[in-house]
Amino acid sequence: MANAASMREEAETIAVKALGFVAADPELLPRFLAITGIEANSIRKAAAEPGFLAGVLQFILAHEPTLLRFAEETGTPPAAVGKA
Repeated sequence: MANAASMREEAETIAVKALGFVAADPELLPRFLAITGIEANSIRKAAAEPGFLAGVLQFILAHEPTLLRFAEETGTPPAAVGKA
């Protein structure tokens, strides 16, 4: 069984992948920005804030087709996204 530190690290890795996935998608990024109210030039700063990466995961999880595409493109099991 993984310890809490390694589980947290894995969750953060998945969340960073999710942020990259959203940022690289010309359809998802504007929707993400509109929902969060964050400006594109503020994403890097926001990513350092507590809770931001969890919000990225919630964004991915909120739309099953997006979740499945993220899982397929990154090789991340959908269940791992939910656990993160």
